[in-house]
Amino acid sequence: MTGIDALPAPWRSVPRLVGRHAVLEPLQAAHADGLRAVVEGGGLDALWYTHVPAPDRVDAYVAGVLEAQAQGRELPFVVRAADGAIVGCTRFYGLEPEVPKLLIGYTWYAPRVQRSGVNTECKRMLLEHAFDTLRCVNVSFETSWFNHASRAAIARLGAKQDGVLRNAKRHSDGSLRDTVVFSILDTEWLAVRRHLQARLDAHA
Repeated sequence: MTGIDALPAPWRSVPRLVGRHAVLEPLQAAHADGLRAVVEGGGLDALWYTHVPAPDRVDAYVAGVLEAQAQGRELPFVVRAADGAIVGCTRFYGLEPEVPKLLIGYTWYAPRVQRSGVNTECKRMLLEHAFDTLRCVNVSFETSWFNHASRAAIARLGAKQDGVLRNAKRHSDGSLRDTVVFSILDTEWLAVRRHLQARLDAHA
């Protein structure tokens, strides 16, 4: 078996995860128009240290992500707000079911739902799936040294900073990227879940 078929059964499919503030659905090519509407006029693609596509690159971006899924490397989601509108995307990547561990990232949202309960709830649902269904012992997050907003948001989840990998990757403009790595361990998950629920209750 090759590609996604080589993964253990629970790691092969993208679940639909439903919360009060947001719904996570398996990413499909048909979602490209909705994601294009998110980036048009929002300025998200202007941040040089992120991987948000320009409006005219959304179709290629989605196709690339779906190809990575077919190869068994990623499990991508589209994010809908409570009103049903597409407001962003995220994914599991760096899948290592033999450990088991994975990363959560490539997350971006429409400005109107930033600093709302959407990201907190999405992360809680993703972490629940990773720890409770996939039985991960480690869930990690990576971001650019220059993405201070992302670093702060990851820390607010309750993740611990593991360190900085110097010149580990490249930004989308080709410049070398120092990558800040955070993680949550399975032994920390109970406390992190309580923390995230308290944050969600504050948004209610």
